[in-house]
Amino acid sequence: MPKASRQDPSHDDPRPTPPERPTQDECCHSGCSPCVFDLYEEALERYEAALAAWEKRQAARKAR
Repeated sequence: MPKASRQDPSHDDPRPTPPERPTQDECCHSGCSPCVFDLYEEALERYEAALAAWEKRQAARKAR
């Protein structure tokens, strides 16, 4: 497998990975706070912000 070059933006700045959605079995259904689904939604918001920032950086690198 070839090594990633310095010119490869993904080598130095990998694309963010989305959080894994919890299954229904991971929720206890007792109304606890925070629920695993609340935590997932927060992680998803952070991921979406990180992805938008990453896409902006990638566009700027390609424009160089």
